[in-house]
Amino acid sequence: MTGTLIARVRTLINANVSEVWKAITTPDTIRKYLLGANVTSTWKEGAPIVYKGEYNGKSYEDKGTILEFSPNHRLRSTYWSSMGGKEDLPENYNTVTYLLEEKGNTTELTLTQDNITSDKERENMISNWTSVLAKLKEVVESGG
Repeated sequence: MTGTLIARVRTLINANVSEVWKAITTPDTIRKYLLGANVTSTWKEGAPIVYKGEYNGKSYEDKGTILEFSPNHRLRSTYWSSMGGKEDLPENYNTVTYLLEEKGNTTELTLTQDNITSDKERENMISNWTSVLAKLKEVVESGG
C-alpha cells in the first residue's frame, strides 16, 4: 500500500539560488550537511543517485533515480532508504523534491517527501529534514 501523507519543510537561506543549487548538487558539500553521506550521480534525468555512509555505527546505501533536474529551480528524485525497514520495491520509494525560489536576496528552499504511510513516519521525516535543512543553511551561509 502506498502512503498518502507528505512531509514538507521550508527554510530561507541568505544566499542566491545558484549558491543553494550548487550546495544540493555538489557531493563534497552534500556530505557536510547530509550526515556525511557520499553521494554519486551524473545529475541527469533518468540517472541513478546513490547515498552511502554510516549512521549510528551502521553502514547504509540509499538510492533513487533523478526524475527532474531543472538547474536553480527544482531537483526531484525517487528515494529508498536501506535503513527504512521497507523492502526495495517500487511502492516503497518516496519522491523527494527540492524547490528553490528567489525571494529578494534570499532563497526559499522547500523540500517535500511523499509516499508516507503514517503520522509518526511523517513527523519523523519532518524532524529529519528540518535538521538537514538547518545544516544546509548553515553550510551555505558560511560559504562552506
